This record gives sequence, structure tokens and C-alpha cells, in this order.
Amino acid sequence: MKVNFYATLREIAGGKTVEFTTDGDTTAGDLLDAIVNRFPAMRKELLDTQGRLYGHVHFFINGRDVQFLQDDLQIKILADDVISMFPAVGGG
Repeated sequence: MKVNFYATLREIAGGKTVEFTTDGDTTAGDLLDAIVNRFPAMRKELLDTQGRLYGHVHFFINGRDVQFLQDDLQIKILADDVISMFPAVGGG
């Protein structure tokens, strides 16, 4: 499964797209755990002190933010799903 990273997350991942190995029973939460395990510096960018995804972080599955999906992080991810991770971006 390919995960696309944007902005500061891309710097931590070392590139735009990173491949992750998954089985047929992978949830969004499982993938989030795999991302943080592979790139420990992302923990502070993605998760609060209770280990929950920050509300300002966007974790998209096929263009839909997981936080607004019915199953949230329990949603199953298929091998051909398009995954994108965006940190909060601000400017003035």
C-alpha cells in the first residue's frame, strides 16, 4: 500500500510516497500505528498525548478524511486505496 505524505510529513518520511506492507484486514488505525512505528518523529506531528490523531491532521482514504467517516480509524483499508496524510498548514 502506498501512502502519500505532504508538507512537513514528507520531510520526515524522506519522500512523497512510501510503501507499507498490509494484509487484507488492515484498518486505518493499524496503518497509523505502522506509520508512527516506521517514522517515530511523526508521533508528535500526528498524535496527541493520549495517542489519538490530532483534529487538525488530515488522514485521507480515497479523498475522504477518516475523521468524518462512520468507522473512523476502524475502517478497513484496501490495497488499492489512495492514502494521503496532511499536517495542519497555516499561513498569513
